[in-house]
Amino acid sequence: MGADAVEAEGGDWNCEEVTPPVQQPQPQPNGLAPGPGTPGEAQAMLGAAPRMPVAVSRRRLAVLAAFSLCSLANAFQWIQYSILSSVFVGFYGVDSARVDALSLVYMVAYVPLILPATWLLDARGLRLCALLGAGLNALGAWGKCLSLRPSRYVVTLLAQSVCAVAQVFLLGLPSRVASVWFGPREVSTACAVAVLGNQLGTAIGFLLPPVLVPNTVDDIDLMQHNIGIMFYGTAVVSTILFLITGVVFKERPKYPPSQAQAFLRDQPPEGYSYKQSIINLFRNVPFVLLLISYGIMTGAFYSISTLLNQMIITHYPGEEVNAGRIGLTLVVAGMVGSIICGLWLDYTKTYKQTTLIVYILSFIGMIVFTFTLNLGYLVVVFVTGGVLGFFMTGYLPLGFEFAVEITYPESEGTSSGLLNASAQIFGILFTLVQGKLTSAYSPLTGNLFLCAWIFVGIILTALIKSDLRRHNINLGIMNTDIKAVPVDSPTEHERNNAMLRDQPESAI
Repeated sequence: MGADAVEAEGGDWNCEEVTPPVQQPQPQPNGLAPGPGTPGEAQAMLGAAPRMPVAVSRRRLAVLAAFSLCSLANAFQWIQYSILSSVFVGFYGVDSARVDALSLVYMVAYVPLILPATWLLDARGLRLCALLGAGLNALGAWGKCLSLRPSRYVVTLLAQSVCAVAQVFLLGLPSRVASVWFGPREVSTACAVAVLGNQLGTAIGFLLPPVLVPNTVDDIDLMQHNIGIMFYGTAVVSTILFLITGVVFKERPKYPPSQAQAFLRDQPPEGYSYKQSIINLFRNVPFVLLLISYGIMTGAFYSISTLLNQMIITHYPGEEVNAGRIGLTLVVAGMVGSIICGLWLDYTKTYKQTTLIVYILSFIGMIVFTFTLNLGYLVVVFVTGGVLGFFMTGYLPLGFEFAVEITYPESEGTSSGLLNASAQIFGILFTLVQGKLTSAYSPLTGNLFLCAWIFVGIILTALIKSDLRRHNINLGIMNTDIKAVPVDSPTEHERNNAMLRDQPESAI
């Protein structure tokens, strides 16, 4: 690599190149030297084989920003109905269950479509899925502009369904975007930022709609005008983001950003089977445990977000605007938690410990939120909601990154897609049951139902065996079946070796 590489790439790369370390043959457990067909021979062959250089691209930040903003716009469209449930009940003349359905359709659409979407991601690539997500999100937004009549509930449901399909292509991409474009010292932070876009969209969805569309029950024409401002504004922004995605988004950088990605590029494409990848994931016991525990935690968050307005209004009538602000507090605190967790993972690689601790703290936060909701002090609800959001929402990128580690070299999009499918299934069940319990009894009963399930999630998380395969590949530890030794956190010696390997041998 030298000046030719710079010219070929058009100056699109940082001056960082990592030369892959040579793997030395390892002694066998029986003390014999490695022979033909042994893991040691495979390791020696891997070290001797030519491997493309490793470098990170400057474009990665633009790709991450474009994806995060598209995810933001999609999440905003998810929550804009439920946070204005009383407004849309009055405008369309339907009951609250039909308004809740406008949020539930996101969860319902995800489950049957996730396998086709992840297959398309593997078969046609990252760029196409990003464009489909951004384009369908814009199309759904314009469809809502056609529903600005009290008799057009079905139109708004159909438009929201298009946005729900867009979500299928966007929700599972954070870990894929991070892995394909970012180096090992920044991949978890990049995943957290990608998830952050979705959280920020939810936060804006909690804050902005109650301000744009006050509940003017006595003036339907004014209500229609205000809803129109929100719908048309969303459509314009979503269209601009679709165009930006088309310009910025590329399939992948010219050079892999990590040893793990370099190894995957060396594999023959004809050796990959999507069906076998799914089978491998469901045979992976740690992943199955994570699949259930992630579904419980994230499904509980979806349920709380959907029913937050009802919970707040039950104890604090007429406080729709503050309900939105509490939701904003919950999500913004979670955004901070996500970034902190991402940075922590990049620094320590303590995936299981961090995931378990955050899960336990989420449970504690849920208990506190449940028993302080009816005290009569909104400021207390703001504080407890913020604490709950910090840990519960901060858990999302942890689950994505932990799944990638324990399932490598399976596709990041497939593992993340299955995690999200589990979250949608649990989210639907939790929202239906918690909504019924809240209506029939009280918010306390509904929240205690979630607390019990989150406790089950803690137990399942504690049972996960930490097998950090991708991390070990980046450290140069591997064998023929890509199954790394179980590592909960790298030793200081490993960290020092990794830092030495990451030093550039020559500027590009």
